[in-house]
Amino acid sequence: MDRPLAVIVGAGPGIGLAVARRFALGGFAVAMVSRPADPLAVFQAALEAPALVLGADLARAEPLREALAAIEAWGGAPEALVYNASAGTPGPAAELDPAQLQADLRVNVGSALAAARWALPAMRQAGRGTLLFTGGGLALRPQAGLASASLGKAALRSLALSLAQELEPEGIHAATVTVCGFVQPGTPFAPELIAQEFWELHLQKRECWENERILR
Repeated sequence: MDRPLAVIVGAGPGIGLAVARRFALGGFAVAMVSRPADPLAVFQAALEAPALVLGADLARAEPLREALAAIEAWGGAPEALVYNASAGTPGPAAELDPAQLQADLRVNVGSALAAARWALPAMRQAGRGTLLFTGGGLALRPQAGLASASLGKAALRSLALSLAQELEPEGIHAATVTVCGFVQPGTPFAPELIAQEFWELHLQKRECWENERILR
């Protein structure tokens, strides 16, 4: 393929699709991993670029592995990876079922790490690449009734910032976009505006790298 590849894992009709469209506009081929129940053909039709859209249950390891293998067979290794998936069982921390929390954490951070580990060997060989993660304001200000989501976003933020420190010497840029508001068209949290933040982080020169953008 004559275009660089951007992979968006956890792509839905909001931020994920907007990020895919922004990278496509920037000259990328795009692969998206969405929920199996999402309208995959509709997502693919919305991208005016070479595109692959797959469904996978990110709460389980094997479907993600299969999707990433299919992406690699289709488009090779990614220059940019965006992790956008999230899960959160409502309720306070004292009432969280440990098994449900574990399943949520698998989506929120476990699969994020798995996707990053998949992308890293080729990025390390190339000496460049971008790993971006969609964070949330719950990582900064947890809410009692949203304990699982708060824990998940805090763990994802920690993962992103840890990767940023570890990978910068290798020329790989890791960062998180922390969205402190409800994603809604026609507001400062419109998907296309958030997508532009991801694109700008990808374009940053190494001496200007940011590891977190907080959108308030």
